[in-house]
Amino acid sequence: MASKEAEAFLQQVREYQKQALGSATAVPTLEEMRFGAEAVMENVGAMPSGVELENVDVNGLSAIWVRHPEADAKSVVLYFHGGGYVVQSAHSHRKVAAHLAIHSKRNVLSVNYRLAPEHTHPAAVNDAVTAYQWLLSAGYAPAKIAVSGDSAGGGLSLALLVALKNQKLEQPAGAVVFSPWVDLEGTGESMDSNAGVDLMVDRHALALMANMFIGGGSLRDPLAAPLYADLTGIAPVYIQVGGDEALLDDSTRFATCAAHAGVSVRLDVFPEMQHVFQSGVGVIPEANDAVARAGQWLQGILA
Repeated sequence: MASKEAEAFLQQVREYQKQALGSATAVPTLEEMRFGAEAVMENVGAMPSGVELENVDVNGLSAIWVRHPEADAKSVVLYFHGGGYVVQSAHSHRKVAAHLAIHSKRNVLSVNYRLAPEHTHPAAVNDAVTAYQWLLSAGYAPAKIAVSGDSAGGGLSLALLVALKNQKLEQPAGAVVFSPWVDLEGTGESMDSNAGVDLMVDRHALALMANMFIGGGSLRDPLAAPLYADLTGIAPVYIQVGGDEALLDDSTRFATCAAHAGVSVRLDVFPEMQHVFQSGVGVIPEANDAVARAGQWLQGILA
């Protein structure tokens, strides 16, 4: 059974759905979506002590350094926030990034990639590559860089691995992703089977954001929907997903495709958990457990 803290999180999820995504008959403006998404994240999770935040310019992209005093200075985690490629920011996800810094014992660079609809695909992927190359130019070896992200940021993390392969750039040590969005069409069976229990993601919300993001391109572009990418040769991947998610099958299908391509992949499904429940870290026991597991995995690949 889900913890009482997780049950309370469900109410926050309902509020997010109402403020940021509306319904098929009452779609908020882009400004309302962004305001609602940022406002709700302020009330989710808890900021840990012992970390410092520093704004930084990453080749023209704004970003936040999340620094931990016990961090290994030779390795780093590159983080991409969720929000359907349309809303949210490094600031809205600073709590997740901070807990990840503590558990991984690494500093985290959380990047504000360009958002749709002002900047359609492949702007976000190009920005992810820019951020990765910025870390390389700062002296980090590829084997000392890990990538992480949630939802759209999880999909972007995986798309980055594919983009680096396509550009013949060396892969990072690995990627840990929370509830990655890898299928813009929402074709997974869990879109229907979990429709009654997923309080955040539905076909309306997915279609709204996918169409803003893709800008008239193909919804099966491998760099926009990495489920359709050739995954051969990409870095190891660790996936976490909630059992009550409509996007559960995004994670399970990607894990299967990655394994068939010879990729080292780990998949953890957390029963009764919602989309990106990790955002409740610091408050929800299941989120604390999940981020701790992610941190341990990152310590292993960055050792």
